[in-house]
Amino acid sequence: MKYIALLRGINISGKNKVAMSELKKEFTNLGFKEVITYLNSGNVVFESDINDKNVIKNNIQIMIKNKFNFDIPTYVITSQELGELIDHSPEWWGKDNKEIYDNIIFVISPTTYNEVFNTIGSPNEYEKIQEYKNNIFWSFDLKNYRKSNWWSKTASTNISDKITIRTANTMRKILEISKK
Repeated sequence: MKYIALLRGINISGKNKVAMSELKKEFTNLGFKEVITYLNSGNVVFESDINDKNVIKNNIQIMIKNKFNFDIPTYVITSQELGELIDHSPEWWGKDNKEIYDNIIFVISPTTYNEVFNTIGSPNEYEKIQEYKNNIFWSFDLKNYRKSNWWSKTASTNISDKITIRTANTMRKILEISKK
């Protein structure tokens, strides 16, 4: 089965540095096949015979701790689930409007959408959110991003290590890669 692992906080602002070639090698050492990394921020597409996303997630987190000496929250989704998620995006999301920044917030289990929403609060007039299967489509006005309610709170609240965020374009490309 094809999986995608989204590693939170890899190669951000000089922290948690990992070469993607090294990460790919370590995923292969875990027994994963057809390992492909995308960008330099911990996006990994791979195949596995393991049918339990929690086992896969735990194996990845243990490997990162053992090989790179830091803890990384990890989100694992199947290629099929990612396709379904993107197919259920709201009509306002992902329209390639350069004035709007479109993201998906992946909520890392066991955290729930309600916990994220209750921590961050309601979106304001500069942003929109919509939940689908415990993930959040989030778009904001690029020129007013600092005024959005969710922008600073996704990084500064106690929820920040329980989510990982990717852009619409990144996730579309990862989905495309996973279908090959």
